[in-house]
Amino acid sequence: MRERLAPYAYIAPFFLLFAVFGLFPLLFTFYVALFDWDPIGEHRYVGLQNFRVLMDDPRFWGAMRNTFSIWVLSTVPQLLVALGIAHLLNNVRLRAATFFRMVVLVPYVTSVAATTIVFAQLFDRDYGLLNWFLELLGFQHIEFTASVWGSHLMIAAMVAWRWTGYNTLLYLASLQAVPRELYEAASVDGANGWQQFRRISIPALRPIIVFTVVTSTIGGLQIFTEALLANPSGGLSCGAARQCQTLTLFLYEQAFGRFHFGYGAAVGVALFVIVVIVSTINYLLATRIRWERP
Repeated sequence: MRERLAPYAYIAPFFLLFAVFGLFPLLFTFYVALFDWDPIGEHRYVGLQNFRVLMDDPRFWGAMRNTFSIWVLSTVPQLLVALGIAHLLNNVRLRAATFFRMVVLVPYVTSVAATTIVFAQLFDRDYGLLNWFLELLGFQHIEFTASVWGSHLMIAAMVAWRWTGYNTLLYLASLQAVPRELYEAASVDGANGWQQFRRISIPALRPIIVFTVVTSTIGGLQIFTEALLANPSGGLSCGAARQCQTLTLFLYEQAFGRFHFGYGAAVGVALFVIVVIVSTINYLLATRIRWERP
């Protein structure tokens, strides 16, 4: 009996921690969303009223547009660049390969706050490096934090810079499991680098591509810190026009800025549903490629 129960005892700590810190907060959020929840007062049951108000709230839809815009601008270039860098680092003729593989991970271990400060200086209207370069080309300075697309581009650049190295190492680990004989045979048959990348590397990476697409979707739709620190003068609304306020930032504003915990929980439930739907769609699209011939 002990031998049969031992495996369950080994994995039990994870499930206990997940139940306490993962499952319970999730279920409690669904519960709070049904109330007009005063953190120090009464909890009045309102049913689905918070969700009805949410559907008619232009701030919610604006935050959703911002979230999807930043997600697309950061995720698509991030994964494509990571794929290309991984292919370069997998080259057997690359010198100091270990050094370069270590360097690409540096942005991932850098503090988000430090990254945001650096990028805020790069995109600064008066003294930023990008605006200095634009001035050399004869263009006017751009106030990135004050415009919709400018702020989205800045936040997307921060996200892509931080996570590209992480995805690169995932792709590289999968590429190193591909037998070198396949590349050598393809080279003997006259296949160039692009053909080898398309016919050998991409099919070998399909499982990990599915993984990175799903995880990047989950993380990209929950962007919070970068949007909060990118425009500190804008507060929780990320500017007077809410030009860069994401769904998680809108949730934080309602729950912890205005103490509308029931409404904030409703935003959290809506975000959970959106993440599940979009992640499922991306998973189905990515796995469908697996059955096509390269």
